[in-house]
Formats: sequence, C-alpha cells, structure tokens
Amino acid sequence: MRFTRDHEWVALDGDVATVGITAYAAEQLGDVVFVEVPDIGKTVAQGDGLAVVESVKAASDVYAPISGEVVEANGELGDAPETVNAAPEAAGWFAKIKVSDPSQVEALMDRAAYEDYLGTL
Repeated sequence: MRFTRDHEWVALDGDVATVGITAYAAEQLGDVVFVEVPDIGKTVAQGDGLAVVESVKAASDVYAPISGEVVEANGELGDAPETVNAAPEAAGWFAKIKVSDPSQVEALMDRAAYEDYLGTL
C-alpha cells in the first residue's frame, strides 16, 4: 500500500490500483454521510478530482493519486457511506484504476514514510 500527502492510499494488484482515503482522513472528516464515486471509463491524471466525500463536518474532494482509467467504482458506498469510516483502508475504497504510469505508484510514500509524515501534522 502507498500513500499521498493528501491522505489517499493506493493498493496495486498487477496493473490495477485500488484507491481510497486513509484512516487518518476518515477520522478527520468525521461521520461520512455521502460519497460520489467516479464513472467507469473516466480517465484521470494524477492530481485530478476522483471522488467526493461529504461528512457532517465538510465536503472534500478525493484526488487521483495516479493516472489511469477507472475500471471499477465502489457503488456500495452510495447506500452505505459509513463504510468509509468503518473500513477506510479496506471495504471503503472508492475506485479501481488501470494504471497508465507504474512509476507514479512507486513514487508515493510507503506506510512508514506516511506514518512519519502524519507525525509532522
């Protein structure tokens, strides 16, 4: 699993990356009440808006940590947005992206580096 400074995570399986937000991000948001996932077939560049998460505190964009094409979206979140809070780094994933540039994944932080980064916040 790799991480961004914006608190997204990426788990690579072959050339498809599952993307979600970290436990830290879910905790900061508070109770998630709405999630908008991307359309299948959408092409995203690293840093583009990928999804939207609304909580009782705020609405936040989730940015694409890597470039590629959305090949699957977690439609379950529409009916159960609380899954993002309950399992942010597992069942609360947002989208699966076919990776167009694998070097982008390698450039992200590993868990140890991400934990160190959280210590600076």
